[in-house]
Amino acid sequence: MSKIELAEVRTTPVVDDDKAYGRDVPIKYRGTETDRLDMSMLGKTQVLRRQFKFWTMLGFASTVMVAWEFCLLVSPFSLEDGGTPAVFWGLIICPFIMMPMYASLAEVSSMSPTAGGQYHWVSELAPPRFQKVLSYAVGWLIAMGWQTFLCGTSFESASLILGLATLNFPEYQIQSWHQTLLTIAIVASCTFFNIFLAVRLPLVEALILVLHVAGVFAVIIPLWVMAPRGNAYDTILNFTNSGGWWSTGLASTIGAVPTAGLLIGYDCSVHLSEETEDASWTIPQVMLAAVASNAVMLLAVGITYIFCIGDLTSVLSTSTGQPVIQVLFNTTQNNAGTTIITLVIVIILLSACVGQVTTASRQLWSFARDGGAPFSRWLEVVPARWNIPLRAIIVSTMITTLLSMVNLGSNTAFNAFNSLATISILFSYTITIGCLIWRRLFGDPLPPRRWSLGKWGLPLNIISLCCTTPMLFFYVWPLTYPVTPQNMNWSSTMFAAVLFIAAVYYLIKGRHEYDGPVLLVKRNTE
Repeated sequence: MSKIELAEVRTTPVVDDDKAYGRDVPIKYRGTETDRLDMSMLGKTQVLRRQFKFWTMLGFASTVMVAWEFCLLVSPFSLEDGGTPAVFWGLIICPFIMMPMYASLAEVSSMSPTAGGQYHWVSELAPPRFQKVLSYAVGWLIAMGWQTFLCGTSFESASLILGLATLNFPEYQIQSWHQTLLTIAIVASCTFFNIFLAVRLPLVEALILVLHVAGVFAVIIPLWVMAPRGNAYDTILNFTNSGGWWSTGLASTIGAVPTAGLLIGYDCSVHLSEETEDASWTIPQVMLAAVASNAVMLLAVGITYIFCIGDLTSVLSTSTGQPVIQVLFNTTQNNAGTTIITLVIVIILLSACVGQVTTASRQLWSFARDGGAPFSRWLEVVPARWNIPLRAIIVSTMITTLLSMVNLGSNTAFNAFNSLATISILFSYTITIGCLIWRRLFGDPLPPRRWSLGKWGLPLNIISLCCTTPMLFFYVWPLTYPVTPQNMNWSSTMFAAVLFIAAVYYLIKGRHEYDGPVLLVKRNTE
């Protein structure tokens, strides 16, 4: 088939061919002929509804990974190492690190537009002798990474709501069980939406995208107009070391890396590939558009925030437990204004929780479909007429519920679980791109794809790997020295623990059930 003929086929609506689909996917949700051909090539049956298009998927990706909102929540924790300059330069280098990485992943997503994402790609791209083990390990890490992402975002949303309660009712004292119960309530309501209002998800995400963009101005305009602005030299160049490290350079690097990684997680769109129309063309474009647009918003809000943060000591010791609330109160000098602006952030975070339930459940369901997760045969079931992975959604909710209960006993232990998210997902990117480089240099030619980097592919892949590898190293460093159990960065420990559990399960059962999705792939090599 010629390229012109193939292009014509890819834009032709799918015919009513029930054999290509699961029980009862409605015709209007079956996507294009290209989607059907891609699913056939991947060896999968279409059982989910393809209800997302470019703009609705862009809304989904942008509001699942709420970059500028999370910058307001997590940047104060990095200020101890390097101060505001570390945050500033982390924000500046962030797009330059992330764009080559996502360009590399976008190209692979066009080759194999599957909900499995990284573990499927590793299965196809890795050296044959390592395909099964590597993809299995990546599957476990990315599944647990998204589960802990969901828990962390739900908890942050709950903490922000309780911070507002403290602001408006000074006599109120936040208790651990309040945070836990509210976290459970949030994830339960998001689960309800994912189950009973799933067909409304694209519309809601498009509406929240508008709020996500408008929220930028709701935050930066009051700050620039009303807040005192810091000295440019001190904000950008006067690096500090309050974390106790033996050099300011080391401290600044540790502080800059988390800020530079605020755009990690945009593979969320990939895990909805089987719910996106014309996915092999739409997903790569959405991924890059979401990263680029959110990088601009992140820079605008992040730089504004550090210039207008004011007295750092009083902000970090706020009674609300949320430095961003204190900064907004210092700016507006009234509870109503602070509450309104903060509620904008809360609404967007709650929408992110809805999207993260979707992402986490699709990743878990896909891994179960390939036999990689425990209880795979049960988890992979998509009930008739639902067209959603109902059991995976419920399990994702249960995992967040159980993890949030850890906070009742130990906040340190709870943070240890949550620290797994970013490093696991970043590791999956690194392994995928490493396998892609190997395939380009030593393996068979890459499969055909509609979105290609062309001659820039290998250079961008190498640049990306050179950037993400040092980030992985510094992500596991604690923020302060000397290190205690309370201030320890437990991400490396949790990372190793997940790999250990995965290895044990693999030896006992996984190796008999998981063969790797590459064995199902049937590409036309003519």
